[in-house]
Amino acid sequence: MTARRLWAATRKGLFLVEEGAGGFRIAATRFLGDHATMVLADRRDGAVYAALEHGHFGAKLHRSDDRGGTFREIAAPKYPTQPEGEVEAKNWTTGQPIQWKLRKVWSLETAGDDRPGALWAGTIPGGLFLSKDRGASWEIVEPLWRHPDRKRWFGGGEPEPGIHSIVVDPRNSRRVFVAVSCGGVWLTEDGGETWTCRADGMRAEYMPPEQQRDPVIQDPHRMVACAAAPDVLWCQHHNGVFRSTDGAKSWQEITQVNPSVFGFAVGVHPRDPDLAWLVPAIKDEKRIPVDGKVVVARTRDGAKTFDILRNGLPQEHAYDLVFRHGLDVHPDGDAVAVGSTTGSLWITGDRGETWQTVSEHLPPVYCVRWE
Repeated sequence: MTARRLWAATRKGLFLVEEGAGGFRIAATRFLGDHATMVLADRRDGAVYAALEHGHFGAKLHRSDDRGGTFREIAAPKYPTQPEGEVEAKNWTTGQPIQWKLRKVWSLETAGDDRPGALWAGTIPGGLFLSKDRGASWEIVEPLWRHPDRKRWFGGGEPEPGIHSIVVDPRNSRRVFVAVSCGGVWLTEDGGETWTCRADGMRAEYMPPEQQRDPVIQDPHRMVACAAAPDVLWCQHHNGVFRSTDGAKSWQEITQVNPSVFGFAVGVHPRDPDLAWLVPAIKDEKRIPVDGKVVVARTRDGAKTFDILRNGLPQEHAYDLVFRHGLDVHPDGDAVAVGSTTGSLWITGDRGETWQTVSEHLPPVYCVRWE
């Protein structure tokens, strides 16, 4: 069996975790001290992509062609020039119009096995970009950026809207879902030429009653799909958990998650659409684990029931929050990694029955991704 490898993107660098005889350990560091917002290991050609946020110097992208041994800078997505007189939506925290300028690369995904070298990037303030040449150049997906409902999107955890989840249908790479905080779920079936909102059934309790079912203002925190059954999607939403079994034509709210329906991260087994993992927390002002105990909620029957997994996870005075990209499921379906805002990294090799603590002293973890 090939040893498993995991990348963790953190507030102060990128960390490579490798599996050995004694379990998992940190094997290498890259970009120490730099704010790594996203990482992607491309299983098609072995490349590793890292997104960095340099504050005043902007967002940057790097690619490794030797499995993370060395990296070199590549092009970052660039927004088009805003036309004169264009009226833009406003940043809800400042009241100022949203600038057509890249602030953060918030998601990176491969564009399908039949499109070697092609990548999707979701960004803040809400642009979706496509590269056809392994990140050497990028183009904004104009039909989504120009969609009239795009200006109804607004910021949630970030002051501006952002595309954080991209799901490519393995049966048809022209069929792509994106999830926007706050802007609902969107689907293209023609490679990005046209888009429809697919958030019917979601509920936004933070809105006035007459607007709570509006699909365009929903706040999905993370959306994933089962690779073997891609019409089954799971979504951890701002005020609940939602599941679709019909390709996001409709969503059903899941209310029986214990100890809380709030959270950011969700993962699904690559071959079993009924097997999924969530990390519950107290919502809104608190955003800490319930009772100071880190647990993972797992369902094996499509959300009819949940197991609360805690063996190997801290159960006293633990206040770790897991961000939306802080959970990832290995392609084998057995290994799951969870990284927290307080620098803890846990890995299970038995679907969550037992957890190994890899580290308790990393910088805040923003993203974990298996190779």
